[in-house]
Formats: sequence, structure tokens, C-alpha cells
Amino acid sequence: MTTGDYELNFSDDSLKASLPWYSVWRDTLLEINTSKYYTATTPWFEAYRENFLQSMPAADHEFLNHYLACLLVVSSTEAVPVEQFLKLSQEQHRIQHSGEYTNPKWFIPNTLKYYVLLHDTSEGDEQRADAVYEDMKQRYGPQGCYLLKMNSRTFSAEKDEQIPDPWSQYLHKNILRNQDTFDDLAPTVNSAAVENNMSAADVDCDYSTEKDGVSGSLENHALQLDTANSSGSLNTLSAVNTDLKKGARDPDVLVVGAGSHGACLTLNDHDHIRQFVQEFTFRGLLPHLEKNIRQLNDQLVSRKGLSRSLFTATKKWFGGGKVPEKNISEPKSTCGLLYPPEAPELQIRKMADLCFLVQHYELAYSCYHTAKKDFLSDQAMLYAAGALEMAAVSAFLQGGAPRPYPAHYMDTAIQTYKDVCKNMVLAERCALLSAEILKSQGKYSDAATLLIKMTSEDSDLRSALLLEQAAHCFINMRNPMVRKFAFHMILAGHRFSKAGQRRHALRCYCQAMQVYKDRGWSLAEDHINFTIGRQSFTLRQPDNAVIAFRQILINDSRQTATQQGAFLREYLYVYKSVIGASDISLPQLPLPCINSSATRVYFGHERRLAEGEKQAATHVSLDQEYDQDSSAMWCHLEEQLVASVNRGIVPANFQPTQYCLNNQTDNLRHPLAVVEEPIIVEVTFKNPLKVSLALSNLSLLWKFSSDGTSSSKETKTEDLTEETITNEETTAVGVGNRTQIDDCVTTEIIQEFHMGPEETKMARLRLLPHRTGQLNIVGVVYNLAAASIGDMALSTEGHQTLDLMVVRGRQNLKILGPRLNLTKEDKMLIRHGPDRRLDPIITPPMPLMEVFFLQFPTALLCGEIRKAYVEFCNVSGVALCGLRVASTHPDFFTFGSQATTPLTPISPNSAENCSAYKTLATALQPGSVASEVLVSADDFSQPSGVIEIPIDGNTLQSGESTQLPLWLRGPDEEGVHEINFLFYYESTEKGLKISHRVLRHTVFICASRSLSVQASACRSSVPPHHCLDDKGSGGTLVFVDVENINTSEGGVREFHIVQVSSSSQHWRLHKYINPDKDKDCKLSSRERAKLCFRATRCKPHQATSDAVEKYTFADLNLGNERIISSSTPCGDFFFRCCRIPNSQQVDGASSRTSSIGKSQGSLPTEDRGSDITNIVKKCNELDLNIIIIWKAYVVEDNKQLILEGQLHVALQTIGKEASSLTPKEEAQEMVLLKFKSELPPPVVLPCAELSQLIKTNLHYPETYTHPFVQDSLCLVPVTLTLSNCSLAQVDVIIDLKHKSSSPESLEVHSSFAWVGQTQYKLQLKPQEVLGLSLQACFLRAGVYNLNTPQVFAKPSEQSAMCETSQQTASPALIIINNTCDACWPADRTT
Repeated sequence: MTTGDYELNFSDDSLKASLPWYSVWRDTLLEINTSKYYTATTPWFEAYRENFLQSMPAADHEFLNHYLACLLVVSSTEAVPVEQFLKLSQEQHRIQHSGEYTNPKWFIPNTLKYYVLLHDTSEGDEQRADAVYEDMKQRYGPQGCYLLKMNSRTFSAEKDEQIPDPWSQYLHKNILRNQDTFDDLAPTVNSAAVENNMSAADVDCDYSTEKDGVSGSLENHALQLDTANSSGSLNTLSAVNTDLKKGARDPDVLVVGAGSHGACLTLNDHDHIRQFVQEFTFRGLLPHLEKNIRQLNDQLVSRKGLSRSLFTATKKWFGGGKVPEKNISEPKSTCGLLYPPEAPELQIRKMADLCFLVQHYELAYSCYHTAKKDFLSDQAMLYAAGALEMAAVSAFLQGGAPRPYPAHYMDTAIQTYKDVCKNMVLAERCALLSAEILKSQGKYSDAATLLIKMTSEDSDLRSALLLEQAAHCFINMRNPMVRKFAFHMILAGHRFSKAGQRRHALRCYCQAMQVYKDRGWSLAEDHINFTIGRQSFTLRQPDNAVIAFRQILINDSRQTATQQGAFLREYLYVYKSVIGASDISLPQLPLPCINSSATRVYFGHERRLAEGEKQAATHVSLDQEYDQDSSAMWCHLEEQLVASVNRGIVPANFQPTQYCLNNQTDNLRHPLAVVEEPIIVEVTFKNPLKVSLALSNLSLLWKFSSDGTSSSKETKTEDLTEETITNEETTAVGVGNRTQIDDCVTTEIIQEFHMGPEETKMARLRLLPHRTGQLNIVGVVYNLAAASIGDMALSTEGHQTLDLMVVRGRQNLKILGPRLNLTKEDKMLIRHGPDRRLDPIITPPMPLMEVFFLQFPTALLCGEIRKAYVEFCNVSGVALCGLRVASTHPDFFTFGSQATTPLTPISPNSAENCSAYKTLATALQPGSVASEVLVSADDFSQPSGVIEIPIDGNTLQSGESTQLPLWLRGPDEEGVHEINFLFYYESTEKGLKISHRVLRHTVFICASRSLSVQASACRSSVPPHHCLDDKGSGGTLVFVDVENINTSEGGVREFHIVQVSSSSQHWRLHKYINPDKDKDCKLSSRERAKLCFRATRCKPHQATSDAVEKYTFADLNLGNERIISSSTPCGDFFFRCCRIPNSQQVDGASSRTSSIGKSQGSLPTEDRGSDITNIVKKCNELDLNIIIIWKAYVVEDNKQLILEGQLHVALQTIGKEASSLTPKEEAQEMVLLKFKSELPPPVVLPCAELSQLIKTNLHYPETYTHPFVQDSLCLVPVTLTLSNCSLAQVDVIIDLKHKSSSPESLEVHSSFAWVGQTQYKLQLKPQEVLGLSLQACFLRAGVYNLNTPQVFAKPSEQSAMCETSQQTASPALIIINNTCDACWPADRTT
């Protein structure tokens, strides 16, 4: 990856759409700008640049570092000051012209000498000084000498007077800093520590001692890069720095003493010094410079003669032309041509430097440009590069209309210094100058590119500083390049680290981390955190190291397993060194990750599984998944149970029982736990790494506030006051005296808990409270190790290493509650409610019941009756009472009623071959009528569907158990059915916080098809005097169709219908009508049988007001034994399946009928239609429930078993068929919306209901003999009986003129007529029976259908438009004979 890959512009729209982190880059930039690490530039780089430029050695190809003048200073106290001036002048001349000294270098041979006589006012004679100064003016002229008087103030006087330091603003700031630092240094300095802890200030203060009597700052410097070995490492710097500090403590070496300067100077002395500087500058230096510039200019003009022109022309012809600036060819040597000091090209360069020094930049640029051309022509590359460099600087510094900065001059100069001259010092100087110029012009991108090009492998320190400055250039652009900033800060940090500057390296990585953090660049983030961790640990910042390594482990890392293992080992090692011997408090561990919101809490013992044939109740466990609909269903069942206990009212403070709490349950209130019952907390751990983790000694952290009471354990209660107990202190040590804490709460410890790579695993941790109070579960505590290290536990050799790499810590369980959204503030802010699933209240002991089922089936036939047993066990130390049960399918089971339960064996083994029904042996008697039993509904009914379980004494003591029989009936619909039981029980002690407890049980029953029963009823046509009904209504015929729809599932061979029973408050089955006289009814697969029964109303004394809730059970057995349907379990299942909907309908109809009879005449007209409809419906109501009892023979394991069952059919209306199978619901059609209300349609009674108002019967002789020869007209008497079946007055119209057009009537002779009155209008009172005498006239013998009268009927309150024919569909046939001697036959009724 190169830096060019990061050349992105944030203003590009396409870039905005493609970068996921674009929306947060501005926040990152703001964070960087406000960071303590951020500045536009860095002070250490400024110090480095300043020292670097000041320590540049004087070169022969340029003259900016050459000396122009020399100050000769002699004290006035000298005996002969003039002689001293002469000696100093000769010494300067010798140094400059003798050739013995290479340094310092001088600008021109005639160097300016300025003579200064220094007079100390406090010691010397002022008159003598003035006389000497006059002599100096005579010798050197007034422009070449100066008398400087100073030290007018004594040091001891006026110590409190504050005089400013005149040299503070001119002295180098690092010198002042060193003076304060040297005094604070330790007596001994370790060189390695100096190297590791060297900061920017240390880099700035490296100086060397004097050499050859000349100031070392002119020749050598600590940061000066040797051309032979310019590694730039801090090994040399640290040694130099150490020597400097040693020398700084020597008073002989330290020239400038500590403290302020010029303590004896007065303000007048300050003015004298300023005046001296001005005099030297304006009267000495500047005239000297002007003179030299003029001389150089004259020399150049004089030399531009013929010789110069011929020389240039000859060089053009024979030496070739100029080389372009940007295409420099390789010279023959590394330095190129060397000029003598008198060369005219150097004179041009001198003139340019002098113009540059006096800030005549335009003339300087012109001279540099001219010299550049000459140097390039002569292939003097070093001189050319220097001219290009200064020409660019001069162009930049020009005032007025500035010349464009020739950046390509600098680029060419840098390239020449680096590639041709191999001089990195000059190249770096050129780059530093160009970078500052580009930054001042806002060209940060070009400046950064230039600085990056100057990085190399020869100097890590220089490369680090330049890379850091390049990063700052990227962040200071108009559109800041944040990623480039971070990338180059990382590169700078790496080079700082190689250079031994660990503090700077740490700082760079921390700055880069602000950009890479939480951006999804996990690999880069891991690298930065790892480096920060190591550097922090090396710099003895262990806390920061732990934080950095923690970030590596908790992030979603994409590292390889090997790398993650290395990260984990580093973290464990650093963590172990951090905690050291401080085991008082447990710090937080980052691994494994805990999903606190997924924490589940279970209260209570884990249920025992099946014991032999016993099947335990499922109840609630942590292995079950939470379902919202299921929870609502259990809550509804519990409300039913609580309401049944509290007289049908649910208390206002009712809270549903929650045994298992999770993130979907209601956790706003403190859960209630019971003392001496375990609390199981399931914590979800996730290993985000690709390496295994080994956890050991895993347990819960908790705090307990006692309320001063103890459990059943023998504990001294005088010491049990309200106090807070926690197990955090003991877990920090790992082992210790836990007796006192275990007396309060016993904590289970998991010794080993291994987690595979990227595995999510649940740990179930237990607590057993022994005292009542408030328990707060705080978190988990464990030992953490890498799995590979944990496997070394068996090795004795690696025991010490194992201890070093295993750390102990904790993680808190912090669960946020649901977000609040009630008030306006809640909606505008993010607020969460409390979640108290980990803060249970420990309550006194409560009873605990377990339920077991014996011989409980998993598959039944539809309607099959099976007997099972249920066992209730009280496993607690408290007695329980008030045992009840509610179910989602109350028609599935029954415990029987105490009044009708048969004496059945209690033991399941003794009841193996017994029938579930109560039976009586009876003999086969043809034409026998039904056996009737009158039963009260209160013996079977349970209010609100809650069943009280009949146990002896209604109490189950501690440790007791009891077994009860349980009858089951297969569901009427085939398929798999989920049936839920909720058992309810209470403690015998009242006033406890937990009022009751519940136990859940869920079973799945697979129901298979058995029989399908369809039943219908119609009115009998028997005439009144032949009817057995006391009221003369003629009874009702009931037709029952039974079909075997079983497909041989479970080995069922055939079904036997053994009995048909009925139950009703108003009707009963009276007799079984079987023409074949064969009572045995067997049905194989897909066979169907049709049974016919006569139903009559109940006897009058059974329908009195005292027996309104009495039900008549009538049994018609088809075999040799009679099953008592009014006892358990037949009667129980009948009432559970049929009574609730039927009784409500019947009671409602009867109440409506009575109200009609009382206020019929006063009803408004709009209510009469609905009342008449109710009257008609009441007329057709039957309210007869049919019970079909069957047996099935099954072959299983070569044994024949007998299955029993019963099906129910509820006949509600005469003429409407009813079925035992639930009809499938059809999808309702979409109804269009109507925006305008319509008037309700008039009430029109359907014909099918009006046809049942009147029942007609024709009574006539079956055959009739008449001598047609003697009398051509045969008159036969016929009686038409009309019965009003309703409870309202009915108007009847009989029309004898009607001719039937039905096919049945056309097949017989129709040539007869009714004689007498042909139309009758009658009015029948409620349930009145009226006989009407008619005569039929026949003309000849034959077979005739007398069923031709048309009967119209309507309620008296109904309009005439609703009259409907009462024509009977069945024909009434009569045979007319013409034989004279025939006898009179028996009558016939139709």
C-alpha cells in the first residue's frame, strides 16, 4: 500500500456515496483538533529544524555562512589597549590568510575590523577610557571604533530591584532550558535509560566542546549528520548528551552561569548597548557591505569584455551547450567542477549572497539566476544546486508584486544534492526550506510530498520527524485527508520506535488511533493497539497497556488464530504484571464476552425426570424456549385459578408467577425466591477469538442484605441483624474461610469451563440462599487462561509458567431494562427502566409439589376413554392445601365427581383389565324402553373451568404423596393436540409474600379417527290417540348415522356400538326402532350403520320448576351390558363437551319465551318481528344430546385389547342435521364498504321454520269397498288433525281445491274430490290439537293419494304476506275396491 492510494477528496460526491465512514470523518477531525497531541506543528520539530540550520557547516560553494566582519574587543583596564588591538588584528589576519585553519571561513580578504573599547564603570577610570578612545578614533577613524561603557550598577545594591535581562530574547532558548535542566539531573545517568527516555528537549540540547580554540558551534554540532556515517540514530546523540550533562556540572566547563544575565546593568547601560549595535551596523557593517557590493559589481562589469565573450563562445563551440535544468545528466565526478576563490562565477555568487543578506532580494535573484546558468554550463553541479536553492528563496522573499515561487528550482536542487552530490545534509536543508515556503502558501499537499521524498533508511530520527510533519500537512489541508494523516503518523511512530524514541512513538500511534477507532478497520486497529500496548508497557505505563490489549481482544478481530493467541498471551502477561500482589479488588476481564441481556434466571428446584413408569410434570426449565403466546396462555390459566379462589374476582395486586426470567419477561418488579431453594443463573458467554479459552473456578458474585431471620437451619439468630454480606473479598483471594458466607448463601463453583474457538456457550451457576432478605447478583468471577496454557496444568515442570499466565478477574452483569416511552421526556431522550431479574427477594419457606403421571397415553382415538393415574408429592417441609387445576382443554380429562364416581381400583396394576365405565349386566329384551336416571348438573359442573382436585382432607403434609384416578378422553379432531395443565396450590400458613404456587405440565396427544356420527330429528306423523306422549304431541324420530372412518390406525379391526344414550332437560330417547330385531351393531372399516330412535318429552313431574337444572339420562344398550351414562366418566365428559353451549342457548330461549307471553300485546311493532322469530325457533328447538358409546378391538403384540370411547352429538333444531365432527370454517367473502347506512330489511321468516308451526295428520281407512254399480258416488270420511307446535296463536287456512303436481301424486288416480266446505279458516291456540272432519268422493275403484289439502299457517301477529304452505311430502294412499262382499278394513293413519 502506497501513500498514493489515499489521495481522496472529500468534496467528491461519488466518494461520499462509496465511503462508509464519510459521515463520521468530521467528528474525527474535531477530535484530533481538540486532542492534547494535536498542533499545527510540533516544538520538537521546530527545535530540530533550528538546530539543524544553525549547525550547518560553512561550505566553499556558498558564502552565507562566511564571516564578513570581526569585532576586536579590549578592556579599558589594559595597560596599553592599543597594543592589544594590534595583537588581536594580527591574530585575525593570521587565522584568515595563513592557511593553517580551515574554519572559520571568510567572505572577502579585506574583512571589516571593528574596534570596541569595553569600559567597566564600577572598576576602571573613565577619563583614561575616554583618552584611549580618542586615540582610537585618530588611528581607526570614528566609523571603525566605539567606546562601550557598562556595569554602572553594583551587584550588591538594590537586590530587590527587577532589571530585565537584555540577552534573554537573543540567546538560544535551549541554552536557557539547559541551565535549568542541568541543575536537576541525577548524579548518575544510565545511558540506556537516556536512550529510551529521550524527548524532544533532549535532542535540542546537544552541544560539543570547543576544538582548536574555535567555537564548536561553527564546525560541529550534536545533530550534525556526518556524511560518512549519517545514520541519525540516538546512540551517538545519547552519548553526546551524557557527556554534555557531565560537563554541565563542571563549573570550569560551563561558560554561562546559571541565573540571569546583565545583573549589574542599568537602563542607561541597556541604551548604550543598543546604541553600540546601531553604530556598528549603520556606520561600520552596512557601508562595508555597500563598498564590497560596488567593487564586485565593478569587477564583474570590467570582466565582461572580450576575453569573457571569447571564453564563452569557445566553450559553446567546443564544450557543448547548456544542460537543461530539469534534465541533469550524470557528471564525471560526484562534486563536479571546483572553482578557485578568484573565479568570476564565485564573484557573482558572492554578490548574490551579499544582496540576499541586505534583503535586496530582486538583485539577489538576478545574480543567483546568472550564476546558475554559468554553473550549469561548467557542469559544476554543487554550485548550480546552491544557486537554484537561493534563487528560489529570493524569488519567494521579493516584495511588491511577488514573483511566482519556482518550486521546480527547489526540486532540481534537492535532486542534485541527493543523486549527484550525494550530500543528504544539503538536500535536507533545501527540503526544509521548501516545505516551509509551500506551507506558508497553503500548498500542504506539495509540502507533504516533498517531506515524504526525503525519508530514507539512513536516519530513522530524521525520517520520523519528516513523516510526522507530512501527516500534519495532510490534516491542515482545506479538505483534510484524515486517513493519510493517520497512516503517516503510524509510519512516523514506527520510525520513532526504531530510533529509540518510544514516547514519541507512543504519541504518534495514539494520534492515529483516533482516526482508525471504530471505523471497521479491525486489522489496522489491532496493529495500533498492540503497538500502543507494548510501548506503554515498556514506558512503565501498565494501565494504558492493559487498556490497549483489552481493545484487541474485545474487538471483532479478523486476525489468524496464531496472531490472536499471541495477543492473548501478551495481554495475560501484562495483566499479570499489572495486578501484581494487589488482590484486594478484582479488575474487569475482557474475555469471554458476556451477553448480559440474554441472562436467564430460574427459581426453584430442577424437576425429577421419569422414574420407571412415572412421567414427571414438565413444568418450567432453562431448556425450554420462551414463547410470548404461551406465556400469555399460562397467565390466563393462572388468572382463572386465582379468580376461582377469590370468589370469581382477580385481586388488583395479582402478578403472574414467573419461574424463568429473561429479556422478554416483565422484570420491573423484584422476583420472589424461596429460602432453601436454588437460584440458577444462566450466563451466555461468547468467545470472539479463534483460539480456545480455559475458564476455571467460575462462580457468581453477589451481595446479600439480611432482614434478621434465618431458615430452618439451626443458626444463632442473635447475630443476624440487618447487614450486607458479599462474597467479593473471598473470591479475590480465590480460597479462604467461606463458612460465614456459606451460612448465608451457598455459591456453586464450576471448576473447569472450556470454550472452543468462536463458541457461544451457556454456564448455569447456582446459588442456594439460607436466609431471608434481599439478594443482588452482581457479576461473575473466574480464572482466565488460554486453552493451550490451561492444558499444561498436568505438567509439574510448567507449573510456574502456568501461574504467570493465568489471571483472575470478574465481569459485571449490567442489564438495561426496557426503553421508557411514556412521557415526552422519555420519547425525546433515551431512558431505560429497571430490570430486576438479578435482584430477587428471598422469602420464607413455601410448599413445593411434584406431580407424576402413570399410564398416561400419548395416542388416543377420537373420543376414546382411557383411565390414568396421577400422583401428587409434597417434597417441601411445609404442608400444602387448596389443590386445583386449570387446563386449555377442560374436556380432555376429569377426576370424577364424588357423588357419581364408581368404586375403581386405586392401584394401576389392579385396574389393568377393568372398564373405565360403570356397567350393569342386562338381558336382551326386544322392544325394551330406555333406562332413565335423573341427575343434577351441580354434581358435575365446575365453575369457570377450574377443577378442584379431591384429595383426602384437602391437605398434603410435608413428605406425603397421594394417587388419584384420572380419566382422559381423546379430542374430537384428529391430529396432534397440545394440552396444558396448570396445578395450583397454597401454603397452609397465610400472610406470606407468595400467596400461591403453580406447576405447569404440557402433553402432546396424537388423536386418530374413530367414528363419524350424524344425527337428525323429524316430527312423528303418528296421530294423537296413538301417541305415547302425555301431551299428545306424537313424539319425535331421531335418525343416527354412524360410519367407521378409521383407516386401521393402531391395529383397530372393528367398532361395536354398545349403547346409545341421551341427556337433556326436556327430551329423552324412548325406544330403539329396529325392524330387523338385530341389536348387534358392528362396523368394519368404511362401514356405515343407520339407527332410528323415538324421542319423547320428559315426564311432567320431571319438568317442574324444582328440577330446572335436572338432566334426564336415558340409556338404550345394544348389547348384554348397560353402561350407566350418568356416572363418571361418561357424565363428566358429556357435561364438559355439550352442556355449556346448549344450556346457555336453552335458558336464553326459555326466558325470551316467557317474556313474550307476558308482554306480547304491548310490544312495539319493530320488536314484534324478532319476537315472532324467537317463537318459531322455540317451536323447532329440540335440545337433545346423543351419546354414542363404542368399543374397539385392537390387536397389539399378539394381544387383543378393548378400547372404549364415546361421541357426542347435540341436536338443537328439528330438521337440521348435527355431526360429531367439527365442521371446517369456510373463508368469509370480502364485503364492500358501505358509506351510507341502509334501513334494516323487514323480518321475513324462512319457509323451513314456518313449516314446523303446524303438524297435520290424515286419519282414514286403508281400504274401502263400495258397490259402484249400485251407487256411482263413494263417500269416505277423513279426519284432518291439526296440532299447533308453537307457543303462540296461529292462524290456519285449509284449501281443499289444491291439486298436487308432484310426480308421486301423478302416479296414482287423482279423480276424486272433497265434498262439503272447500276452505277453512281456523285459529289455533298455543299447543292446541284440533280435528276437522272431511269427506272424499270417489267415482271408481283405484288407489288414491289423499294428501292434497293445502294448509297455510302464520302467527297471528304476522302479516298475510308471510303465509307458507304446510304441505306434507309423504303421500296418503287409500285403496277403493268395487267388490260387494268385501269387509270393512282397519283404519290407517298417515
